Amino acid sequence: MPMNPTRLLIGRRQAVVTITLNRPEVHNAFDETLIAELTAGFTEAAADPDVRAIVLQGAGPSFCAGGDLNWMARMAAYSHAENLADAQALQGLFEAIVECPKVTLAQVHGAAMGGGVGLVAACDIALAAEEARFAFSEARIGLAPAVIAPYVIQKIGMGAARALFVTGERFGADEALRIGLVQQVVPSGELEAVAQRKVEGVLQAGPEAVAAAKRLLRAIAGKTPPEAAEATAECLAALRASPEGQEGIRAFLEKRKPDFAA
Repeated sequence: MPMNPTRLLIGRRQAVVTITLNRPEVHNAFDETLIAELTAGFTEAAADPDVRAIVLQGAGPSFCAGGDLNWMARMAAYSHAENLADAQALQGLFEAIVECPKVTLAQVHGAAMGGGVGLVAACDIALAAEEARFAFSEARIGLAPAVIAPYVIQKIGMGAARALFVTGERFGADEALRIGLVQQVVPSGELEAVAQRKVEGVLQAGPEAVAAAKRLLRAIAGKTPPEAAEATAECLAALRASPEGQEGIRAFLEKRKPDFAA
């Protein structure tokens, strides 16, 4: 994990890493330091063979308010090249989350705005407290949800993205569930317990199978079934012949728990 992070709290319990955004005084808004630390946190967890799931959450009253306005005001005085490099660093963060071979789970409470919604979209699974509120708020300060757009569109589709990007309007957890941004809405007092149960379910799956499934989804995104046919057949053939696949099949036939299940 990153050495002595100043914007994050990072904990680990067996195979599960919890990353907590820890700037509660500014509702966990991004700045360049938080972006770098969060990228490093996901990258290092991804490289650890003993890690199987990563839970992302926020300290204080909000999950993440998006970009820190003071940071963005400083960036406005920078050159185009400097602003481009900064935007590319943010893009690198989302790539680190999306390409992570571990299961990623966003545990959302309070506000998730702008880039904070991007974090939700980048994770495999998102759980939201009933009172959670979301917005692609960039247009209301003269910006666009540019870097996060590909990840958001993959989650909620072009139609919902178009309507929400151009208005910047806020929407609640039930609407986030309806459009597919989150997968479950729970009472706020139960959010952590539900997330824990979800992670326990994840730990029953084969880690190599999970990583392969995530790679496959990225490889076939946007392709027709005939275009995806070779990749899907290769994935299944490789997993059937793998030690993990063989163990899973034997365990099923022998009516026992496979050795990869926690």
